[in-house]
Amino acid sequence: MAPTALNTTPKIHALLKDLHNKSLTQESTLSWPTLPARCTTEWDNIMRDKFIALDQDKCELVYHILRSIDATNVVEAGTSFGVSTIYLALAVAENAKRAGGQGKGMPRVIATEKEETKATIARGHWAAAGKEVEEVIELRVGDLRETLTKELGVVDFLLLDIWTPLALPALKLCQPYFRPGAVIIADNTVKLGDHYQELFDYVDAEGSGFRRVTMPYSGGIDMIVYQ
Repeated sequence: MAPTALNTTPKIHALLKDLHNKSLTQESTLSWPTLPARCTTEWDNIMRDKFIALDQDKCELVYHILRSIDATNVVEAGTSFGVSTIYLALAVAENAKRAGGQGKGMPRVIATEKEETKATIARGHWAAAGKEVEEVIELRVGDLRETLTKELGVVDFLLLDIWTPLALPALKLCQPYFRPGAVIIADNTVKLGDHYQELFDYVDAEGSGFRRVTMPYSGGIDMIVYQ
């Protein structure tokens, strides 16, 4: 049997496998070049019932990063149906257990989702995963440019799995809360590189306090470290 990336139960493994399969099946029906512009009403209407979940290998990478940096307070910009959120919740819960209350607060995933219909489905997936997952997630429904203005605490990690026009606003809202060594992951940075240019210009600027590397996952992902 192949080694598993996650330290969790067979029930959660089975749930995640099912959700990833459903997401891949759904995405295979989309004709991306013909879709309308992102963050428009027409785009939102098409995407309202779509998973658009972070790929499983990327989710597992994120899980390992969280475990390695002892993250217990993370932000997810773009929750959708809450698949990647389960990985985040498992990681912060494990880190909190490992710390045993020594210098770490309660584990928390601050998840953001614009669409109430998606938020409802995500809550159902977290309930299916169980209290270990459900109880550490704080879901903020609405425009993240508003929901992330509320208290965030010291942020260890930010996942930018969001439509690209919102990537830089989300990062800027979280930046005052980043601890030294905080990690930011942005998805599809090769596939959508032109759309990420504002974010790249910001984090690559001299004196920004950020360092960035692109990793060769499908569509590309960027790992950004706040120093």
